[in-house]
Amino acid sequence: MAPRHPVAAAEPGLAPVSTVPGVGPALVKTLARLGLERVQDLWFHLPLRYEDKTRVTAMADLRAGERAQVEGVVEAVERGFRYRPQLKVAIDDGSGHTLLLRFFHFNRAQAEQLVPGTRLLCYGEIRHGAHGLEMVHPQYRRLDGNDAVAVDEVLSPIYPTTEGLGQKRLAGVIGKALALLPPASQLELIPPALCAEHGLTSLREALLYVHRPPPDAPLAQLVLGRHPAQQRLAFEELLTQHLSLRRMREAVRMRHAPPLVVDPTLQRRFLATLAFKLTRAQQRVSAEVAQDLAQTKPMLRLVQGDVGSGKTVVAALAALAAVSSGHQVALMAPTELLAEQHLHNFRQWLRPLGIEVEWLAGKVTGKARRQVLERVAQGAPVLVGTHALMQEGVNFHRLGLVIVDEQHRFGVQQRLALRDKGMTGANDPEAVAIDGAEQVPHQLVLTATPIPRTLAMSAYADLDVSSIDELPPGRTPVQTIAISNARRFDVIERVQAACAEGRQVYWVCTLIEESEQLRAQAAEVAHAELSAAIGETRVGLIHGRMKPAEKQRVMDAFKAGQLAVLVATTVIEVGVDVPNASVMVIENSERLGLAQLHQLRGRVGRGAVASNCVLLYQPPLGQLARERLQVMRDSNDGFRIAEKDLELRGPGEVLGTRQTGQLSFRIADLARDAHLLPAVQQVGQNMLADHPQQASQLIERWIGGAARYAHA
Repeated sequence: MAPRHPVAAAEPGLAPVSTVPGVGPALVKTLARLGLERVQDLWFHLPLRYEDKTRVTAMADLRAGERAQVEGVVEAVERGFRYRPQLKVAIDDGSGHTLLLRFFHFNRAQAEQLVPGTRLLCYGEIRHGAHGLEMVHPQYRRLDGNDAVAVDEVLSPIYPTTEGLGQKRLAGVIGKALALLPPASQLELIPPALCAEHGLTSLREALLYVHRPPPDAPLAQLVLGRHPAQQRLAFEELLTQHLSLRRMREAVRMRHAPPLVVDPTLQRRFLATLAFKLTRAQQRVSAEVAQDLAQTKPMLRLVQGDVGSGKTVVAALAALAAVSSGHQVALMAPTELLAEQHLHNFRQWLRPLGIEVEWLAGKVTGKARRQVLERVAQGAPVLVGTHALMQEGVNFHRLGLVIVDEQHRFGVQQRLALRDKGMTGANDPEAVAIDGAEQVPHQLVLTATPIPRTLAMSAYADLDVSSIDELPPGRTPVQTIAISNARRFDVIERVQAACAEGRQVYWVCTLIEESEQLRAQAAEVAHAELSAAIGETRVGLIHGRMKPAEKQRVMDAFKAGQLAVLVATTVIEVGVDVPNASVMVIENSERLGLAQLHQLRGRVGRGAVASNCVLLYQPPLGQLARERLQVMRDSNDGFRIAEKDLELRGPGEVLGTRQTGQLSFRIADLARDAHLLPAVQQVGQNMLADHPQQASQLIERWIGGAARYAHA
């Protein structure tokens, strides 16, 4: 047994946030919405970025794509209501250069304050507009007279926050929590010998630096996350992820699952009904899945395949094995649209075999819902649906296989709930624990994001990985071009022409920002431009501030062909199939990783019409961004693109940096921090073998209340 680490004794970090001075009951509830319940949660609630308000930039020096602070006097104000209320304010800094401030959300008092002659100090992102450079919804304050501008003395950290909690107040609470940091020797959980061996700096110093960068801090290095203080924190976060995944794998090995073997006659009949032959890759992966299912150890396998590679057929073959063995199958997808497509395929393939497929989603209500629940409780063989599968009242008779599509889109508790429905004795009187171990369903996870082998080994240490690395014949490659945002109006004209020909278009706004409000505003700008060119009734808009039912209505209208263009802030739903959509425009494409760009491009090219993807970028392009866009122009092969991403930036973007259901990275980035992974694996192996208690404390520190994740 490893000796108890000194940090375990009365650690101040484990105290509730209410012990921080000035944090009352109301603020405790607000902080809880961010998952901040203990003092150490505040220590590790790290800035998303930093704002440099230590200087004022002359308007002549402004560059699109950069964030800047400017001073100017209001020259002119214009209010418009053509498609939605809009306030435009032109300011001049006395050099003859002007900047347009654009507001979509404003009130009368605000508009009355912004009159010609008013002196303003503004901060925001510079972007190209129709008539020059502009800021959309900048931060601003009015200045009095001709007094000198008072700028900040230090860089301002910007934290992830929630409604009702401003940056200033949150920063104040975090500052008080940092005053409670224990000495370095008590804070450190990685054994000193391992820290020395891998050159790791003090955790205490790293935390203080990242929260309070000094005035001379290298902003460019901090923005990229490459400062040694950030790298120290990234190492510990990646180590925690590795430890939790290894623990998850160990926990799965401790359980049992029912052996599932397909009926050969049923399988032959199934394959005979298909309108196509399985590719060699599909046959190989199906055999790997079948071998897993036949064991009494639970399968936990990830099947990855490029868009259109045929993962659903592999899932259907796995479902046949479960049904043949007298067990049930639950297939869960993140959206109703994607779930409906699985339902359509499964019914088309399985009904001729006499296997009924049930459907359960949020919109299935009343009597229809009760009837579905009764049939499932009595043993209906296959149930397809959304997160509704995990709700109370959904009881399976003998759940033997869980299929999850795009698992990173689901929260930890959601996946746990579905697994728990198939545990020993949940609803199956015939299920028995084997050798005292709980019996759980097999799990098959599908993803359309190709994953380089190095990343799969590092980030999916809990899963066996199979790759469908071959596309069915006949798929037409999408033609991809990269165009500067300076030619934005040429692109809009091209979209207008495509719509006139009866084609449909996705326009994706990929503003990278912690504020959902700003993302929505970026989409509203694009929506206004396209509405003017094509007609407002033919342009749909989806952003994160809309209600789910409203988003679903817009997606349904686009799928039905009632809308010509869909403007969206979020990634277009993985797997959504709109064959008539043949143009994809991606704004700020230089900011995205290759995997995400390829995933977005996969939404078009699904019909008979030649399809195009337009990558809009903000010049000037850095070397890496230029190489990424060139790769997209040269190749449609998802696996080649994933390997190129690995070569260019290390293992990147596959899990995303803040995706629900995976360890929610606060500072680590698998692309940027790939060089840390070999050391992370070495330290992780050592800690699990020789320091298991400290490994547990690390998981508790970074994951906290989501510790059950280790058994998902």
